[in-house]
Amino acid sequence: MAKTLRYAVKHSFPIFISFIPVGLAYGVLMQSVGYNALWAGACSLFVMAGSLQYLMVSFFAGGVSLATVAVMALLLNSRHIFYGLSFIEKFRSFGPWKYFLIYSLTDENYSLHCSHHFDEDMNEKWVYVLTAVMPVIYWVVLSVAGAFIGTLIPFDTTGIDFALTALFIVILIEQMKGADNHLPALLAFVSSIVCLIFFGPSNFILPSLLITVALLIILRSRIEPVKPEEKEEN
Repeated sequence: MAKTLRYAVKHSFPIFISFIPVGLAYGVLMQSVGYNALWAGACSLFVMAGSLQYLMVSFFAGGVSLATVAVMALLLNSRHIFYGLSFIEKFRSFGPWKYFLIYSLTDENYSLHCSHHFDEDMNEKWVYVLTAVMPVIYWVVLSVAGAFIGTLIPFDTTGIDFALTALFIVILIEQMKGADNHLPALLAFVSSIVCLIFFGPSNFILPSLLITVALLIILRSRIEPVKPEEKEEN
């Protein structure tokens, strides 16, 4: 277990670094609209969605209705449907822990789960669980810390929202280096560009995901590697 915990901390450490400015800034924003550290920590724990939480700050300040918040949450986080679909079989084998893994399947945890490389003597279930636990802890602690001390730290927040984007670019490059087939990445890139042109920067994510998934299903036979036993049968 100790080895698995060390792996989880090491594997998730880049997430912690990227969360530092974003988490602290979120705590500062919550405090600025009249919500203390308890509220900041509770939102981070129960909502666990950075982009939605930033949007919720303006909702709290403007007194937006719960129905509006619910609809925006669904639209903003609809991409998580596709995250879940790709891990249905994997999480199902982890017993009750599958519910926690589903809850914690954020953008960051999804990227971590897609890039696991651990030793054979490590328990797969605990690798996934502990790796998912770490970003939750990072996010909640940093949000609370931001509400407490964020206003006392003078720093320019310009461009800090690009930290997570940069992290995903690095993860994408690493995955492409280790992949035998780059067709899925190419399909996703092309569909994203096309949808960006037709739907605009605010509405292109969901259509591009739908198109990419449809193309992956259609071209599944060309994308999935042929198993040795299937080659022998042919």
